Amino acid sequence: MGSAERRLKNIKGDTPLAQVLKTYYTPQGGKLSLVRVWRGKLTDGIVLNGIRTGGIYRLMGQQQQSVNQVSAGEIVALSRLEGIKTGDTISTEQQSAIKLPKAVELEPVYALAITPEKRNDEVKLSGAITKLLEEDCSLAWEQHGDTHEVILWGQGEIHLQVALDRLRRKYNLPMTTHLPQVPYKETIRKTVASVHGRYKHQSGGHGQFGDVFLDIKPLPRGTGFNFNETIVGGVVPKQYIPGVEMGVREFLTHGPLGFPIVDLAVTLTNGSYHNVDSSEQAFKQAARLAMQTGIPQAEPTLLEPILRVDVTTPSEFTSKVLQLLSGRRGQILGYEGRNDWQGWDNVSAYLPQAEMQNFIVELRSLTLGVGSFHWEYDHLQEVPEKLAERVIHSNGNAANGNGK
Repeated sequence: MGSAERRLKNIKGDTPLAQVLKTYYTPQGGKLSLVRVWRGKLTDGIVLNGIRTGGIYRLMGQQQQSVNQVSAGEIVALSRLEGIKTGDTISTEQQSAIKLPKAVELEPVYALAITPEKRNDEVKLSGAITKLLEEDCSLAWEQHGDTHEVILWGQGEIHLQVALDRLRRKYNLPMTTHLPQVPYKETIRKTVASVHGRYKHQSGGHGQFGDVFLDIKPLPRGTGFNFNETIVGGVVPKQYIPGVEMGVREFLTHGPLGFPIVDLAVTLTNGSYHNVDSSEQAFKQAARLAMQTGIPQAEPTLLEPILRVDVTTPSEFTSKVLQLLSGRRGQILGYEGRNDWQGWDNVSAYLPQAEMQNFIVELRSLTLGVGSFHWEYDHLQEVPEKLAERVIHSNGNAANGNGK
């Protein structure tokens, strides 16, 4: 007897209780929730978790047979259970005393960046992926804030290819795919003082004039960006200082190496203005010019995201896993036996995100398909010089290609 049956056996009463095993979206019928009835009876039009069902159906392949009533032990499809997800416990009570155990959600381990083949289909993509994820809880997706890519996550390459085929067949959304970009950053190593930026433009009538001096210095890793001002005597009026900060921040979105700049402080120390021609916009442009001059002098360097990876593997494959991690520029943090799984080890390491793409494929190959891992972002770290040159060169070629 399973844990769910034991739990139900101890609960008296005949209040209807069921659990959603699977979610489907059909072209004609919309959302269908495949449920197992654990207790009581479900009748046509019953209200479950405050939602009135649209119908009860027995499924046979693509065929749907409408029924008016089903009893405990049966598996049927309920329509229009909006807001109810796979694994949810449903009952006629608003807050059931029983919450049936759910299957463990699998963590995503493989990713592809996806783009609709037809640009007009971009507006339909979000809704279609939302439905796709309701049907398959082991999928996930994100709109990456740095690379601006739509990334689909799953359990492996074949898993994602099947999901993309469903997008094409069910929602008429054919996709192009590529490996996700690594969200590299850049920072500086050297302090540069009194970098001058002057913007002067005259085109008839009022002109534009802004003049600033900036100090730029590196900050400890993970600090982010700080902007300060030490203006005295009103050489830059207070109403124009936000324009200076805006110009600096805009420049930081795309540094000289081609990536966002982090972990630095910029201080406005001096400047000058014109009573008539100065404006916030002019000081914004002056700040950009100062950053354009100063950042290359501050020795920019490339940073890559480093992930904390915890691998679970049978002990007989631990040495191979250690070699796999080391071969991908990983830094081994240690390994130990699992107390709850005899004959298994946990291996912890720092691994560059650039080395993660096919990691799950090789790990499964080394461990007869049973190895797994959990990962999370940990910190940024300088990229080795030779690799940094290749990344910058590749990014420059991609930018030139996009600009054609």
